[in-house]
Amino acid sequence: MKKLVILLLFISIWVIVSGFVCCQRPAVVNIGAIFTFDSVIGKAAKPAMEAALSDVNNDSRIRTKLKLLMGDVNSSVFLGTIDAFQLVEKEVVAIIGPQVSGIAHMISSIANGLQVPLISYAATDPTLSALQFPFFVRTTQSDSYQMAAMADLVDFFRWKEVIVVGVDDDYGRNGIAALEEELNKKMAKISYKLMLCNPLDESEVMDKLNKSKLLGSRVYVVHVNPDPKLTIFTVAQKLQMMTDTYTWLATDWLSATLDSFPPTKKTSLGFLQGVVGLRQHTPESSQKRAFMSRWKRMQQKGSASSELNTYGLQAYDTVWLVAYAIDRLLDEHKNITFSPNSKILHVNISGLQIEKLKVFTGGNDLLDIVLQTNFTGLSGQIQFNQDRNVFSGGYDVLNIDGVSIRTVGYWSNAAGFSLSPPEARKGKQDINCCRDQRLHNITWPGGKSKTPRGWVIAVDERPLRIGVPYRASFTDFVTEVPGSHKIKGYCIDVFVKALELVPYHVPYMFHPFGNGRSNPKYDALVKMVAADVFDAAVGDIAIVTNRTKIVDFSQPYASTGLVIVAPILNSKSSAWVFLKPFSTEMWCVTAASFVVIAVVIWVLEHRVNDHFRGPPRRQLVTMFLFSFSTLFKTNSEEYLTSITYIGLFFQSSVSVIKGYLIRWH
Repeated sequence: MKKLVILLLFISIWVIVSGFVCCQRPAVVNIGAIFTFDSVIGKAAKPAMEAALSDVNNDSRIRTKLKLLMGDVNSSVFLGTIDAFQLVEKEVVAIIGPQVSGIAHMISSIANGLQVPLISYAATDPTLSALQFPFFVRTTQSDSYQMAAMADLVDFFRWKEVIVVGVDDDYGRNGIAALEEELNKKMAKISYKLMLCNPLDESEVMDKLNKSKLLGSRVYVVHVNPDPKLTIFTVAQKLQMMTDTYTWLATDWLSATLDSFPPTKKTSLGFLQGVVGLRQHTPESSQKRAFMSRWKRMQQKGSASSELNTYGLQAYDTVWLVAYAIDRLLDEHKNITFSPNSKILHVNISGLQIEKLKVFTGGNDLLDIVLQTNFTGLSGQIQFNQDRNVFSGGYDVLNIDGVSIRTVGYWSNAAGFSLSPPEARKGKQDINCCRDQRLHNITWPGGKSKTPRGWVIAVDERPLRIGVPYRASFTDFVTEVPGSHKIKGYCIDVFVKALELVPYHVPYMFHPFGNGRSNPKYDALVKMVAADVFDAAVGDIAIVTNRTKIVDFSQPYASTGLVIVAPILNSKSSAWVFLKPFSTEMWCVTAASFVVIAVVIWVLEHRVNDHFRGPPRRQLVTMFLFSFSTLFKTNSEEYLTSITYIGLFFQSSVSVIKGYLIRWH
């Protein structure tokens, strides 16, 4: 009996202790970080995350300490996959990174299977926001926003074609696809894509940039990974492509690279003069300024080897995001647990301990908390949209002018370009904000301040085919010189002078139309222009209605020479000129009409109207005076309604005669 009591007591104590342990809040939680240590982004992200980890563990508000396990992937998808498996084997609850979009695609599938949130501060590939990767969260801005800003920049300067230089990987291809989509909205396009291997090979870059010089577009958009060697621009300078005929635009890889340079190296950027780039906007704050001062001290101690860039700020904020989310998760669920993955328990692979990979049971809860988190960090407001990306904070527009890097304006998705930062305009947008697009003056390659045209006639461009009539008569206008195949004439001289006013070279070739023995049919020449046999026609071609329906004409540059010849018998002016249109027959008809109307009025009126009675002489005077006066005024005599119609009819006839006199005169 005593043994049974002791056994029951032991079981009760074991259950209580087990329950207490299960519900006990862990003192330390593992989180992972996967990135390339020796890279432009990694050199800023590693000390930034270490600083954030120190701040989190020393903050009394965060009751659970974090342990950060870092893995160096050396920009390799293969190594990134291995590091991801090693981290999840150590039961990390979240993975920070990676910085390479291609690695993010692979690790996202692992994160989905084991329900571990993957939070990246540098992978900008827009396709990572797809529903295919529900556990991928981004604390940096997606390239879909950046390419909208770049397309707006192209449209701001009214360029219609660009050449894109990019790396041939997920980051480059998907970013360029987003740019192409945004350019189409602006009625612009990518005329050519220069896709390069990653890492960049100088000989390949030189070969492809050299071939692009044969193309017509002179606006280049460079979208590659951060490159401390600045290979693209170094090669472009060697090829003399950093002159005033070229325009170079760069995504935020360039600003991240330049921001990480020490001050001494920034004085040797003269070959980048005129380049315009974008940088993710981070609002100024006392918190940011304090961290910048702290970063200087970290450099002096040797814990930071490069200058701080935007991705370093975002890496710092990402650690705090994870800390806030884990602390809240533990407040709500008290503990963190992992369970075996039923899908891989029965997988038997020799040498691989797959069964050690466990599913984070609180993964969905932690993901929901991360997406609901809202706080202000060093990089600005950290708040997520429905695509699991931070809301766009806009971009700074940078211009490299000699040895200085100037901010010439700001871009935001809501208001476009402005001279004031997005936070200064927040809540002040009106219906005219998108119309008032402004940037400071930009220094372009070659030190010019005038906006480049952005294109030239391509070297291999087909010359314009100009059809010219091969006339047999009036050869002073246009004809071919016999035996020399040279076209000359007044029309040709005008055409050549007009081309001199065009600020660029236009290749053309004259093609005679006709046999030279008889004048060609000009309608046939015009139809050949409409049919694209000729690109244009130059000559003494009359502008007539049927031709204007199928082709466009320039403004006439010569008078037609058409005149009307008419004899003048007497050029002297006379006050009686209005009588000239009246012939003898017309005078007779007019007089007869007066007599007829007078007689008709007298017949109808003399029996009932006292004005038409009396002596015969008086009646004759009244009759003809009434008839004649209708030419000049309305009669005041009294007469019947039927007579009114006769008078009005006659007055209308007189008005017609007056109008005829005016037109003749």
